[in-house]
Amino acid sequence: MEESQSTAQQFWPTGPEFSYLAGSLAELLDVARREFEHDREVAKASLAAASTILQSEIERHSGAKRSRAAGLVGWQITRVRIFIDKNLHRTIHTRDLSAVARRSPAHFSRSFKLTFGEPPHAYVVKRRLEKACHLMMTSPDSLSEIALRVGFSDQAHLCRLFRQAFGQSPASWRREFEVQ
Repeated sequence: MEESQSTAQQFWPTGPEFSYLAGSLAELLDVARREFEHDREVAKASLAAASTILQSEIERHSGAKRSRAAGLVGWQITRVRIFIDKNLHRTIHTRDLSAVARRSPAHFSRSFKLTFGEPPHAYVVKRRLEKACHLMMTSPDSLSEIALRVGFSDQAHLCRLFRQAFGQSPASWRREFEVQ
């Protein structure tokens, strides 16, 4: 029994990082459950978002295990992810992230890419877009308000990056899921 518990601990994170991830997934699944009978498209979008988050977390975690020697260690991953999520509304510099992880900016950038599979800036942009999607599905705020809340300079900035990532504008994506 102890052996299976230690194996499970290797694959499932604990602490603040896990709490944030579990809370986000629970919220998305709750939206899907509530909307299943009323608006299946919103339910599908919530399930798709939850699935994407879970899959990327599984891939990131397994990638971190492979590159642990050169990548960030658990406490650094947790602190960096929490810092990013709490500061999405403002400019996040690599030097800020490297200070949180207690590494030089150059060493941090290499370690971050090994751990997360992408550079820090790309990861921050991805988290901003994920948060924007969540807000578009769950709040009536305008796109310009959402853009500012997640750290984009303006609505045009959000629209340009959203179109690059998803192949359509945020407004058409929002209309497609009938969220106003």
